[in-house]
Amino acid sequence: MLNQDTILEKTIFYVQQELAQAEGGHDWWHIYRVWKMAKHIAQHEEVDLFVVELGALLHDIADAKFHGGDESIGPRKARAFLESLTVPENTIQQVENIILHISFKGGNEASPFYSPELAVVQDADRLDAIGAIGIARAFNYGGFKNRALYDPAIPPKLDMTKEEYKASQAPTINHFYEKLLLLKDRMNTKTGKAIAEKRHQFMEVFLEEFYREWEAEL
Repeated sequence: MLNQDTILEKTIFYVQQELAQAEGGHDWWHIYRVWKMAKHIAQHEEVDLFVVELGALLHDIADAKFHGGDESIGPRKARAFLESLTVPENTIQQVENIILHISFKGGNEASPFYSPELAVVQDADRLDAIGAIGIARAFNYGGFKNRALYDPAIPPKLDMTKEEYKASQAPTINHFYEKLLLLKDRMNTKTGKAIAEKRHQFMEVFLEEFYREWEAEL
C-alpha cells in the first residue's frame, strides 16, 4: 500500500481534477478550506487524522444537489478512487460514512451515524457555510440557480421536510433562516462552536445592513 502522505497527495490531485469545472461554492477551494479547517479542529480532538483528511478532501466529490439528489454517487466515487490506491477497507468505510452523513439535509431527522471523525469534518464543512465565506457561497449558488436575492412576499419556511428542503427554490436570503443561522447550534466540537459564534454574529450584522439597504434607509 502507498504511504499516507502519497495517498493524500493523489487525493488532492484527483479532487482538483474532478472539481475543476464545479460551481464556485462547491469547487476545489471549498474543499481546500474544509480540509484546512478540519485539520485545525482535529488538533483538539481524539481522531484518526488520516480519516479526517480523506473525509474532508472527498466529502463533496459528487454533491447530491448537482446529481439529481442522488446521495449514493459521492460515496461510490470515493470508494472506487480509494480502492484504486489500495486503501484499507476499514478506512474506506469510515470515509464513505462521512460523505453520506455530513450534509445538512433539512427536516428534523437525527443522523443514524456518528464518529469523532465525522464530527470534525462536519464542523469544518458547516463553518464554511457561515460567516463571510458562507455569505459569498450562498449568493454564488443562488446566482448559479438563478434565484431571487430576496422577496419580502416569500417568508422563510422553517419546518420543511427533507424532501421540501431539497426541492426549495426560495430566494437566497431565506436560506439564511432555513439553514445558515441554524448551524451555530448544531456544531459538534468545542473548537467548532467557538469559531461558529463569531461567524454567526457576522451574518447577523450582514442581514441587518441588507434590510436597511433594501429599504434605502440611511
